[in-house]
Amino acid sequence: MTHTNYKYSDQTSKIIGAAMKVHSALGNGFQEVIYQRALAIELDIENIPFQREFEMPIHYREVHIGTRRVDFLVYENISVELKAVIELQDVHLAQAKNYLEAYNLEVGLLINFGERSLKFKRLINKKFKAAN
Repeated sequence: MTHTNYKYSDQTSKIIGAAMKVHSALGNGFQEVIYQRALAIELDIENIPFQREFEMPIHYREVHIGTRRVDFLVYENISVELKAVIELQDVHLAQAKNYLEAYNLEVGLLINFGERSLKFKRLINKKFKAAN
């Protein structure tokens, strides 16, 4: 599952693997919070560093205008957004991409536990600005 052409491929592959274990054990049909709790347990077991419901500031023109909680901030640089819907829609993808831009994170994952098979999308922030 590791693709060397993806940034942080080793880390995202481990996160996806943990999510697959959760989906394999629980299946689909639960609320998002159940998968979030289970994934936190699995990430802990796999020794993958994370912060759950990490509050991130949102800025507009360098002015703080609010906050948003990312479901998981993993390895301190990968946003992980979870869904438990029948099918991922464009709005879910747009939301996850917007979070990457708002948080200035380079890589993210959108993971859906609501389908029969676990679905995920790797996201790249094309507007990412590396710190000096």
